[in-house]
Amino acid sequence: MATKEVTIENFQSEVLECNVPVLVDFWASWCGPCMMVSPLIDELSEEHPEYKFAKVNVDEQIALANKYNVMSIPNLVVFKNGEVVSQVAGTRQKEEILELLKK
Repeated sequence: MATKEVTIENFQSEVLECNVPVLVDFWASWCGPCMMVSPLIDELSEEHPEYKFAKVNVDEQIALANKYNVMSIPNLVVFKNGEVVSQVAGTRQKEEILELLKK
């Protein structure tokens, strides 16, 4: 399953109402560490269809970044049943990212 770009307009339906765990990658195009994490997220999305992977561009979606207290990027937030269950900032290895979803 491909990674889904989400916005304030579709965040409710794509993330909060999703019936599987969702990992949301808050990122920006100018962020070097974000560019390192992004391909890992894309790989995981193809390898693990049991989860949903989404990306939020913080420059374009400031309200979402503020709502989820994103102060630094990359910032990975895991949602289950519409609730935040895990949130980490900074780069992570692929295995660490997957572990966030399994918690």
